[in-house]
Amino acid sequence: MKENRVLSIDNVWKKYDMGKAGPLVVLKEINLEIQKGEFVAIVGPSGSGKSTIMNIVGALDLPSFGSVSLKNTNIADLSESELAHLRGRTVGFIFQQFNLLPTLSALQNVMLPMEMINKSTDEAKLRAKDLLETLGLGNRLHHKPNELSGGQQQRVAIARALANNPEIILADEPTGNLDSKTGRFMLDFLTKLNKHENKTIILVTHELDLVKYADRVIYLRDGEIERKTRLRKMKGGKL
Repeated sequence: MKENRVLSIDNVWKKYDMGKAGPLVVLKEINLEIQKGEFVAIVGPSGSGKSTIMNIVGALDLPSFGSVSLKNTNIADLSESELAHLRGRTVGFIFQQFNLLPTLSALQNVMLPMEMINKSTDEAKLRAKDLLETLGLGNRLHHKPNELSGGQQQRVAIARALANNPEIILADEPTGNLDSKTGRFMLDFLTKLNKHENKTIILVTHELDLVKYADRVIYLRDGEIERKTRLRKMKGGKL
């Protein structure tokens, strides 16, 4: 199923040089393939390596050993600008802390990733407006983050993640700063993107009750994949 593969991680290790203390190994022998249209949850306790694997899955960091292929392109073979371009068009990020720029309005925050891949201002503004209106923020376009509730900020973050119509949505603890009602909205929205738009969803979380939304669950412990569990059949009925 290579033609449907959007991400491949082959024998990946990540370690940091801690000087006299020796190397700190945070990921060991990670092997993982994710197909287009999957909803995958990566789960583990604090210190399991979730943040590191998120950075590698999202092509924000390179492994110490092994290879990572995004859209069948080895990210280690790309220049910084080539990698940024591939990442910008392929992966949309939703972070626990929202990571909105405080000096920009909701509209401007959503426009930013489009402007970074050289879309025209008019095109970026139109798409950002449409996305925010779809998420119920049509009357908050010109509000800055500190003028929005936590739930509204997360909706802006969702719109920003969708700005370049990426194939992959990478959500890092997306419900961590939300109340239960807004958290359910977030997961229901990601599920709709997966089912109706065939977006590949990668959810990184420590909350075990969120795995019910996923097709497949990857359990991390001490930097290693402890086990993999499939909850639902893949599209087309294959396991």
